[in-house]
Amino acid sequence: MGKFAVKTVKTGIKFNLKASNGEIIATSEIYTTEKACMNGIESVRKNCVAPVEDQTVENFEVLKHPKFEVYTDKAGEFRFRLKARNGEIIAASEGYKKKASCMNGIESVKKNAPDSPVVKED
Repeated sequence: MGKFAVKTVKTGIKFNLKASNGEIIATSEIYTTEKACMNGIESVRKNCVAPVEDQTVENFEVLKHPKFEVYTDKAGEFRFRLKARNGEIIAASEGYKKKASCMNGIESVKKNAPDSPVVKED
């Protein structure tokens, strides 16, 4: 089972959703309060069942929020972001060299987010 690792950084507080092997699957924005960060975690849990909008293909179908968006970054790597009902990004991935790895990351969020405990890390 994965976990939501909550961590204080210089500018606030954030979370990483980690897989059972400790790899970071997705990262949050930096929140100003712990309460806001916990709300972000709940939003990921609630919205992680969302469909995937693949922006890497021509004429992709634009989906309503909530959704995962798959896209390529400036370096040509594949990334995903999970957007809540209001269109806010609530979690984002690292860059992946292969699209299949990016899609596996989304599946890992869907699998791990609903039941993962929240732990505080230094």
